[in-house]
Amino acid sequence: MEWYYALALLLGGLVLLMLLGLPVVFAFYGINLLGAIFFLGGEAGLNQLVRNAVDSVKQFALIPIPLFVLMGEVMFYTGLAVTAIDAIDRMIRRVPGRLSLVAIVGGTIFSSLSGSSIANTAMLGSTLLPEMYKRGYKPQIAIGPIIAVGGIAILIPPSSLAVLLGSLAKISVADLLVASIIPGLLMALLFFGYVILRCALDPTLAPAYEVPRRGFRDSLLPFAKYVLPLFAIFVVVVGSMLEGIATPTEAAALGAVASIIAAAAYRKLSWSNLVRSVKETLRVTVMTLFIISGSVTFSQCLAFSGATQGLSVVVLGLELSPFAVMIGMLLILVFLGCFMDQVSMMMITLPLFMPVAQQLGFDLVWFGTLILLVLEISLLTPPFGMLLFVAQGVAPRGTTMGQIVNSALPFVGFEFLVLIIMVLVPGLTLWLPSLMAH
Repeated sequence: MEWYYALALLLGGLVLLMLLGLPVVFAFYGINLLGAIFFLGGEAGLNQLVRNAVDSVKQFALIPIPLFVLMGEVMFYTGLAVTAIDAIDRMIRRVPGRLSLVAIVGGTIFSSLSGSSIANTAMLGSTLLPEMYKRGYKPQIAIGPIIAVGGIAILIPPSSLAVLLGSLAKISVADLLVASIIPGLLMALLFFGYVILRCALDPTLAPAYEVPRRGFRDSLLPFAKYVLPLFAIFVVVVGSMLEGIATPTEAAALGAVASIIAAAAYRKLSWSNLVRSVKETLRVTVMTLFIISGSVTFSQCLAFSGATQGLSVVVLGLELSPFAVMIGMLLILVFLGCFMDQVSMMMITLPLFMPVAQQLGFDLVWFGTLILLVLEISLLTPPFGMLLFVAQGVAPRGTTMGQIVNSALPFVGFEFLVLIIMVLVPGLTLWLPSLMAH
């Protein structure tokens, strides 16, 4: 079978199964069965599929995923994150768009403690949106910052999606986790500046209100008590990797243990919320491991059918510049992000993109970070951006999807700006990884 027929069969079959409503994991397993029979030798291919499923999920490099997830779930279910948001609220005084700025600062800090964009957005939305609406904030300046900063959790460690991307693409997980910090912080700074400027130009978007005067004890002390110790967990996790003291797995273990100790120290840890955290961690981890096991066989089917090599030859034969090829791959991801979830995008494109990236000599940490940036942008792009629906779920009654999308668009523009900067200035992405002691 010619490689392009094989590619059409595998990708077309996969898309068809998804359109029929089959869950992503089962769609991949269904097409893997077909691929194993046609391209991996029939019965021998089916045996290989089983071996792949076992081998792919017993990698030591995958252990950070459940540990990072547990870290975030403990912060979420014990209420430590909400307490930290309240402390940040006490720190920020009378500035334009005050509550939106609280959302950006608090969301960025919580992103450094949770690998989940959904949890980040849900927590900020349920905590701050009712108060914003009560104060007369318009939806475009209330909802936009929350969903925009919620997506930063993909970029700032601990990011389970970065671990998954690194594992699937054979990129150093530690380097990828550290490389995405600067783009994430740059986004947060742009969001912060935009909110202040927009609200200063149009005060009706976020009407000013009287903020109670607080002394040192009521403002700085809660920040020192509830925020700085939690931020120290992020410093330990990232710092231990930067200094070469700990591997990503060991750093994730440190973070998970530290989050549980912190919850106990603040007397917020109970048996019930610990059990809920562990149950949610197990649910996310099992789903992720199933996805990984499905992706390995899918990659093998593409390789053995000749589709991967055939596509690489065609792309390289076009004699386009490496920059043009990279832009084309990123645009494909942007397009897919309008209709697919992040994991499906990775599973479909990585087996095709990574061989091309390697042959063109791209720095894989830089290229992987660009992919992460596009995955983050896809959380906000209509019509099926995941965080748009999360925001609708937590927004006060009467908030329309149109309002949510309109509020997200300016922030999507800033995310594309950061992506362009990282494409044009690779050194910004690679600076922190270059400091790591390997």
